[in-house]
Amino acid sequence: MDLTLVTEGRTTISVPCQNSLVPFPPGTAPVFYNSRMALNRDTTVLVIRQLSPHSYLDAMAASGIRGCRVGNETDVPVTLNDRDLMATRLITQNVRSLGIQAEITCRDANSLMSEEKFGFVDLDPFGTPAPFIDAAIRSSGKYLGVTATDTAPLCGAHLKAGIRRYMARPLNTEYHTEVGLRILLGNVARHAAVYDKGIIPLFCYAHEHFVRLHLQLKSSASAADKSIAQLGYIHQCPVCPYRMEEQKFFPGVYTCPLCGTSLTPTGPLWTGPIHDQDTLSGMIQDAETFIAGDKSGLTKLLNTCWDEPDISFSYNYHKLAKYYRLSPGPVDILLNRLRDEGYIAGRVHYSGYGIKTDAPLEVIRDFL
Repeated sequence: MDLTLVTEGRTTISVPCQNSLVPFPPGTAPVFYNSRMALNRDTTVLVIRQLSPHSYLDAMAASGIRGCRVGNETDVPVTLNDRDLMATRLITQNVRSLGIQAEITCRDANSLMSEEKFGFVDLDPFGTPAPFIDAAIRSSGKYLGVTATDTAPLCGAHLKAGIRRYMARPLNTEYHTEVGLRILLGNVARHAAVYDKGIIPLFCYAHEHFVRLHLQLKSSASAADKSIAQLGYIHQCPVCPYRMEEQKFFPGVYTCPLCGTSLTPTGPLWTGPIHDQDTLSGMIQDAETFIAGDKSGLTKLLNTCWDEPDISFSYNYHKLAKYYRLSPGPVDILLNRLRDEGYIAGRVHYSGYGIKTDAPLEVIRDFL
């Protein structure tokens, strides 16, 4: 296996050479490594530096870059697991070259997580995390990380697959990225509740082709009940831009107050906050001196998330203007006018054209 050195943050490891001439170079290597996920790993290292769990599991480590970064850039003991023998041999080589405290295992991830406990369990599979979430919750002592790259099922482009994997109805809307993030959160909350555990989102976001969750688990029936109470639905008008949020386990039936059309529910999904402000504040401060794999992307993401309102849906600024046949001015002028009138208003982290506000649609139209 031909290897090359790559550096992310303060960590340098060996990874297999890839064919750069194909559309997806990581798929050409015998052991997986995707440089486009550097931001994902940056945020994980920052979160763990805030939490300092007693141990960390990279359940599907592949090249080992995520677990190696955690082991090398924090003081947390790590376990790196992969069921592929070639991957574990490469991980062993990388761990030795870094000189970090790490245990390396070659096991099926569900089997390992069903038998052992870790302070922070991290799922980063190729595709859907759905088959691993239950075991990860049982294995986690306090914290859980989940990456999903199957955004088409989560966001409604593959409706039946989304229903099968996440037991929720996604909806392919202009804010489908938010829908996918919150459906995954809702799915984890329902799994955790089975074991009398509640979830507290610490830092959750969507970026390009993936959704990433960092969660705290709280063990008690009351914590589980509190999480279930955060589940609900977004009801979208299929004709006009009207939408509404409903915080309820079973959806109601509604008609659009503007055009009279029956609203389409999507969910159940998480309607509560997707960040913990104390955790995010610490991450922003740490990021000032943090050596990141994607420094500019990390800074922009953290600052936007800090200002983003706790609302479960967003509007596409340009699509609203097109629907109303208007030529809008700069988006910041609209946001400032809404704030001046006492409404919550801000940008979203996953789209340059997305805005969140609690203002009624008629008010947004008038300000546009």
